[in-house]
Amino acid sequence: MSRRRALVLRDALVAALVVGLAVSITLSETSLVVLAAWLVWTRHARTMSRTSWPLLAPVLAFSAWSILTAALSSTPLESLRATKTLLPLATLWIVFGVLDDASAARRFASRLLWALAGVAVVSILQVTTCAPARLDAFDSSWPPVVRSVFGKCRRAHGFYSIYMTLGGVLAVALAATLPPLAVAGRRRAATTVAWLTSAVALALTLVRGAWLGFGAGVLLALTGVRRWSIAVAVVAAAVLLLLAVPRVRQRAETIADPADPTARERFAMFDGGLTMLRSHPFIGVGLGGVKRLYPIYAPPEAVRRHTSHLHNTPLQIAVERGLVGLALWLWIFAAFFARAWGLLRRVPGDAVAERALVVGALAAVTAFLVAGLFEYNFGDTEVLLVTLSVMALPFVVERDLAGRPA
Repeated sequence: MSRRRALVLRDALVAALVVGLAVSITLSETSLVVLAAWLVWTRHARTMSRTSWPLLAPVLAFSAWSILTAALSSTPLESLRATKTLLPLATLWIVFGVLDDASAARRFASRLLWALAGVAVVSILQVTTCAPARLDAFDSSWPPVVRSVFGKCRRAHGFYSIYMTLGGVLAVALAATLPPLAVAGRRRAATTVAWLTSAVALALTLVRGAWLGFGAGVLLALTGVRRWSIAVAVVAAAVLLLLAVPRVRQRAETIADPADPTARERFAMFDGGLTMLRSHPFIGVGLGGVKRLYPIYAPPEAVRRHTSHLHNTPLQIAVERGLVGLALWLWIFAAFFARAWGLLRRVPGDAVAERALVVGALAAVTAFLVAGLFEYNFGDTEVLLVTLSVMALPFVVERDLAGRPA
């Protein structure tokens, strides 16, 4: 195959990946596998230097420790099978390898926003057309695809199986694309519409943890965006618009309410998780061990006696992989922030689009980490794939700037 055809194939696969990130985990994972094969086949992977594998040391260390703790757990076969959840971490290197330069990275982020805006339109229709009979159930008389999309429509869920996934994906993507929106130029009006539409869908998920993560991402974005007035205006418009929706306003009012039933259950899970961690502080209970052991460690006030995750990512990591595993997991993100902030200081003053991409990635990871305090989003593959894809973008910018003449 000629080089031109190989590049056409790659671009088609990247487009499929973007669509998959928005609507289908099967499509996104298939695209990633084929893109990885493309990198090997075209020898891109072989010519990548050591510095071309960003965050290699912390990711490999975390993965190796996860496998070790799985092997040492009380149910090693079950835990080792669960280590397949480490495979999505390769997304970081695959996306980095297939995006040639900063322009390609900008197109990737822009197309992701537009794909999610399309999903947002569907999500808004889910909620606004929801009949009482479909609030918490599916209409069996409808075709399967339509039934799955427009059933259980009390909260927006897009094409995902649950609203928490849509909320997590949108929180990360909206934080990532806010800084580029501020420097969008003549396409700003259309991009703003897409961004605001996605923000409405995020609100209609009613996922408070995703809202808080998004808010944290926005705060970080505003510290690094030079045209901050535009970003502030867009965010303010979104907040005012959404607070006019009674369901959204009522849900927001419960965020700081300790008497909220969901909050009480999360506190119970946190208590049970800490008890498990105290019993297994070094190597944890192994991947998948929470589902097996939580009924034993659940405190008396817990209503749910069975759960596979603790609705808190750092706690889940620590319980399953021990405190060493938590430290290695934190190393991944500490290394990302250190390198991305360092890059931000080196970006030339006139490279506003590149700077916006880096700030957007920092904001997105902030949103992911803060939202992870209320949900095990590291275990939500759809959310993780979007986050890792966005994390690759600053490294594409770094490589591009290094290759430009001084």
